[in-house]
Amino acid sequence: MEKAKTGKTGEEKAEKYLKNKKYKILEKNYRCLYGEIDIIAEYNKTLVIVEVKYRKNASFGKGYEAVGRSKQQKIIKTTEYYINEKKIKSPVRFDVISIDNDEITHIENAFGA
Repeated sequence: MEKAKTGKTGEEKAEKYLKNKKYKILEKNYRCLYGEIDIIAEYNKTLVIVEVKYRKNASFGKGYEAVGRSKQQKIIKTTEYYINEKKIKSPVRFDVISIDNDEITHIENAFGA
């Protein structure tokens, strides 16, 4: 339960950060049979898929280091499902927001399909 609470805290901070940057939040915690997307947003007519990693301390490294190739592939597959379901035609970008000891690192175009 602690992990879920920590994840929710990180996603709330990331959402606030994105809203301050004028991103339009479309969905949070989108789930389908392929996986979950933490935040789906729109920015400059681009669909932005955001993976959020939150760390209270650095004992396990930076949050963004936890988004390996396997996780990326799962997010891409989930995004493809979302795009087909919603019939979206706009460009797509994959970002990672890492929150480490309340320091936010936003990596735009962190990976691609």
